[in-house]
Amino acid sequence: ELPPGRQKISTHLVDGSYHDRMYSYLREECLKGAQAYVVCPLVEEGDNDELRSAVEYADRLCREHLNGISVRYLHGKMKAKEKEEILRDFADGKTQVLVSTTVVEVGVDVPNATIMIIENADRFGLSQLHQLRGRVGRGAADSCCILISDNENDAVKERLRFLCHTSDGFAVAKYDLENRGPGDFFGSAQH
Repeated sequence: ELPPGRQKISTHLVDGSYHDRMYSYLREECLKGAQAYVVCPLVEEGDNDELRSAVEYADRLCREHLNGISVRYLHGKMKAKEKEEILRDFADGKTQVLVSTTVVEVGVDVPNATIMIIENADRFGLSQLHQLRGRVGRGAADSCCILISDNENDAVKERLRFLCHTSDGFAVAKYDLENRGPGDFFGSAQH
């Protein structure tokens, strides 16, 4: 069950064609005082042009979609002091949108954050997506999680849709075990 005071989080799966609509929604909510996380699978652009990176994504949001709204990025390659400062600014409301890698998966509690956007959601496991979604819904306001994926694989879409219909961590783990299996402790099957 959810910890006391936690709100149900509406979860939606969309493809990249919804970006403009999502950015408008994000801007509108930020102007009302909301805060948001945007999670990307990469720190910086590299070999894979299909994946979003935190640094470039934050820069693009500032230039094109959220001009005048405080946006910062965070990733695990930063020094501890810099990460702490960025997280403190987000917790204090000085930063409205935090674009990050999965370093925000656990240990971050910002009750005013009501929007979680996860780019390339198909690149993350269900448990990790469930953990990331749990960063919002900690205050009194309604919260949402938007999973973005252009992956056309039916099994991938079904897995992400499943997450949209449950907030039960045990159900998520059971579904993952049944569909992906227990893994290989000594091999590299889940590396």
